[in-house]
Amino acid sequence: MNFKYDLGIVGSGPAGYTAALHGRRKGLSVVLFEKAEVGGVCLNRGCIPTKTVLHSVELLEEVKSGEELGIYAPDVKADFSKIIERKNQVVAKLRKGLELSLKNSGTVIINSEAALKDKNTIEAGGEVYSCGKIIVATGSEPRTFSGMEIDNINVLNSDGVLNLTELPKSIAIIGSGAIGIEWARIFAGLGVDVTVIELAENLLPIADTEVSKRIERIFKAKKIKVCKSVKVDRIDSEDVCRILLNNGKTLEAEKVLVAVGRTVPDKTKIDGVDYIGDVCGEIQLAHYASKQAIELIDGIKFDKTLVPSVIYGNPEIAWAGKREQDLDEGSYQKSTMLISALGKSHCDNSTDGFIKILSKDGKIIGVHIVSKEASALIQEVLIAMQNNISVDKLKEVCFAHPTYSEGIFETLFGL
Repeated sequence: MNFKYDLGIVGSGPAGYTAALHGRRKGLSVVLFEKAEVGGVCLNRGCIPTKTVLHSVELLEEVKSGEELGIYAPDVKADFSKIIERKNQVVAKLRKGLELSLKNSGTVIINSEAALKDKNTIEAGGEVYSCGKIIVATGSEPRTFSGMEIDNINVLNSDGVLNLTELPKSIAIIGSGAIGIEWARIFAGLGVDVTVIELAENLLPIADTEVSKRIERIFKAKKIKVCKSVKVDRIDSEDVCRILLNNGKTLEAEKVLVAVGRTVPDKTKIDGVDYIGDVCGEIQLAHYASKQAIELIDGIKFDKTLVPSVIYGNPEIAWAGKREQDLDEGSYQKSTMLISALGKSHCDNSTDGFIKILSKDGKIIGVHIVSKEASALIQEVLIAMQNNISVDKLKEVCFAHPTYSEGIFETLFGL
């Protein structure tokens, strides 16, 4: 039987399900193909489960430091199995909610692997689907390198680490991107001996150098060991994992997490088919994928140079726009304010971090924040950057006190 739809979508992650929902709002008939779980990596094996675990760890750390706040809980401890159980419950609940939203919208979901035959034809489950337009949003997979073979028993990737049921005594994390930073925070908060290994000369090398240096300081306070400017040549995993480095040193850990980013499998792309999300080979962020889908379906464009990046944990890390190391000296203005200058930070016992704003010709060109609520603060500045609002005009806004937001306001006066 040959089924006919206006829009066929392969993959149900943020790009795919956003395209489906917006397609239905425009009155298109939509069929969505998913061979695994609805929600893609972000919901099932990425953003949501990791942040759920991270929240439990943040709460544990907050309670442990409660004595100085007048909260005495000497016997507080973590049950890792319960943390994982809650993570699974949150993921299942959100996945069911998404499935219901798609079905209620009128999207037809086909739980089968899809094969593209041409720019208008998909085969799945022995059936043929003719589509006026096809979108491929099949995501990415954890990157691997020779000598770092994944068994998800001793040597884990970002999928396998979410299936741990018991905490290791020690873990080596290879890579200090978002995945590496967040899992280092999780394991250290749960009392695991953590070592982070980074090829670059700074942690989180995609960030502003000042942010990278602050992360290293935070890690030192949390007793997270750091090895920079070294390459892993090989991992030998038997009773214990031995990580052989190119500087001749060998590290040992009970487990290894290989967090060296994600990659897109090599597949031939078909002319006339739209590829969005991670599979398109651009920015690998869920919100970027969603915006791509909205741009494609609704024609609402967005500035791809103003996509925020966020690392979660305490304190949060967020940035957008230009990094200071990318700018020529003397070509820009800079203003930095310590979070400890804000009354709210002392109220919350969260004084670590800073806000840095870069400007040129009276307009903001970059913002870098290490602070509690950084994921929310970044949006205030992004709205101004997106709409070309000048620094002087922003100074006219009345910011509430006491808040972290007023840190943005105060930083503006240094420009």
